[in-house]
Amino acid sequence: MITAKARAVDGPDKPFRAAEIKRRDLDSHDVLIEIKYAGICHSDIHTAHGEWGPVHYPLVPGHEIAGIVTAVGPSVTKYKVGDRAGVGCMVDSCGECENCRNGEEQYCLKGKVDTYAGVDKYGEPTQGGYSTHIVVPEDFVLRIPDSIALDDAAPLLCAGITTYSPLNHWGAGPGKKVAVVGMGGLGHMAVQIAHAMGAEVTVLSQTLKKKDDGLKLGADNYYATNDPETFGKLAGYFDLIINTVSAKIDLNAYLGLLALDGSLVNVGAPAEPLSLNVFNLIGHRRSFAGSMIGGIRETQEMLDFCAKHNIVPKIEVISANQIDEAYERVLASDVKYRFVIDISTM
Repeated sequence: MITAKARAVDGPDKPFRAAEIKRRDLDSHDVLIEIKYAGICHSDIHTAHGEWGPVHYPLVPGHEIAGIVTAVGPSVTKYKVGDRAGVGCMVDSCGECENCRNGEEQYCLKGKVDTYAGVDKYGEPTQGGYSTHIVVPEDFVLRIPDSIALDDAAPLLCAGITTYSPLNHWGAGPGKKVAVVGMGGLGHMAVQIAHAMGAEVTVLSQTLKKKDDGLKLGADNYYATNDPETFGKLAGYFDLIINTVSAKIDLNAYLGLLALDGSLVNVGAPAEPLSLNVFNLIGHRRSFAGSMIGGIRETQEMLDFCAKHNIVPKIEVISANQIDEAYERVLASDVKYRFVIDISTM
């Protein structure tokens, strides 16, 4: 067994503490990664606070992981010691169902294995990237392009793929009008990616306080949703709306912004249920959909796309002792735009 330093939480209202966790000895197809940086995702906060259901504590969150390969199992062919490697939101799947065979492991019919708060094939709870090392099957390791710094790469493994996948699936590109709801960790990535894909990009944020940032990142337009004129002015305008916020919104108001055959896609995951009036779908053949991260193949495609187009998140690097403060600041929308933990401070 491999001992790793970590930061763990013991309950929904408990602070993070220094801890040691065990990583399994390498199986034949396993890769050992020394983690250099780990991003903080809003999903980490929901899970640590027990907002998405029962949690096995102590919990080590973190599924935006970037580091260096330090050992490989005897049958590993994809990676070698010294490679720059990343791990995202899942670390295994059945590999046999139709979805897995089609490269959509995130929708594994037998259930993917989450990077943390899951149970692996050995029956052990998974622990995430707020730690110095992780062991992952080679098929769930990503190759980080040389042109992307490791601290910048970490948030791409969730925020990047979570927004790239629906933009890719719903065909964002030249001639398409795309709106991004929320200008946070996910939203600021969606703006950059949609712009690089060639779409006309509009940010819909509560206020205009981040307008300059949005325009610099590639948005063509920026509107405040706390201005009631916004929804009248933009009625029926968009082909695709990506909702990145993890809070309850008025779905009916946003559905009214869609053109014929337009789609509103949720990637933010609020803890409480959302409701809508079906007539807002029927009237213009609109769709309300959801999207969850992306498969391993698509995630690698996203990393390569970001390298090609010089797309990186805007980050604030923190020490391991600042995690609790970072959580509070995320909940207060006081970050531009992703916290990344320097794991050397463990």
